Amino acid sequence: MWGHRVVAALLASVVVGAGITAAQAAVDPKLTIANVTADRSAVAVSGLNTVPVQLTVTAKYNSTDPADAHLVLLVYLKRISGPGPNSLMLSTDLPLSTGTVQDGVWKGPVFVPSTAGGTFKVYAVGTGPFLALQAGGTPPDPTPFDGPTITVTGTNVPKVTAKVTPPIVPFGSGFTITWAITNTATAKPYGTRIKVLLGLDNQCAEEAGGIITLSTTGGLVVHQYPASSADPLNCLRIKSTPLDIIGLGLGVARPGVVSATPSRTSAPVGTIVPVNGNVLGPAGFCPVVLQRLYGATQWRGVSSAKTRQSGRYTVSAQPAYKGLIPYRVYFPKCYRYQAGVSRVFYIRGL
Repeated sequence: MWGHRVVAALLASVVVGAGITAAQAAVDPKLTIANVTADRSAVAVSGLNTVPVQLTVTAKYNSTDPADAHLVLLVYLKRISGPGPNSLMLSTDLPLSTGTVQDGVWKGPVFVPSTAGGTFKVYAVGTGPFLALQAGGTPPDPTPFDGPTITVTGTNVPKVTAKVTPPIVPFGSGFTITWAITNTATAKPYGTRIKVLLGLDNQCAEEAGGIITLSTTGGLVVHQYPASSADPLNCLRIKSTPLDIIGLGLGVARPGVVSATPSRTSAPVGTIVPVNGNVLGPAGFCPVVLQRLYGATQWRGVSSAKTRQSGRYTVSAQPAYKGLIPYRVYFPKCYRYQAGVSRVFYIRGL
């Protein structure tokens, strides 16, 4: 399957929420949140801009470990009403402003993008830094907190689309993606060159490199990819701190290339004959159907199975009469893999 590590994170909120959902763990018992405030309750944001909203967290962290002397906090916000591509926001790493780690005040901004339209509410506070959350492991879950709301009016919201050439990329071939960034209010580009990140696989959900480039003033980014880039997830991200303003991830379409080989080329009528094969990709966990030819042109399914993770499968033929019987394996469209059929093969019923 494509993009094993990033599909769940990326498609959960189209890159913008990637990296903030850690594996399930217990809330940090050392952290107690007394209060969270925001310096404004409503903001208006246009286009590719962000507006900082200052957050103040009063908290206690029950630790004298020198490793915690520079503890930073992260404030989590989620949409509770209204529209917009982004449903989550996350503050920057908030440093200790006054007091001590054991009883102090942390301050810092959340950068609000236009894509976060609607009303957002502080629902949790956790320990950082943000990059540590992306490093893996099972950090403590953020501590729930019923905090303030921020109403966001987003205008001239950006949208990312993509066109892959060729539309179905053959195995072993390179391809081109034309990414387009437009203003949803006008359906036109912004007229400026926009800094973007082009990523593959985990680069679409983590701070793990990628290609930094600029769009044209027409909002286009045209990039040629080698054949090796057709297997992982591809993405374009318009970054902010720490989450993205907007982004798009896609897996390029692939042909359905099916092989099928019977374990025997002849068998007594009624005998089960395993038919083994493979769907390139690998196209794992997808249906395949063994078909038998009835009459001159009608193919009917006689056995079915699902491919294994490797793309391999086994279906069962059963000669119904004496003579040469035509079979093939049909692969219906599955995920990004297009429909396909194997070559016709024959089993002689005895």
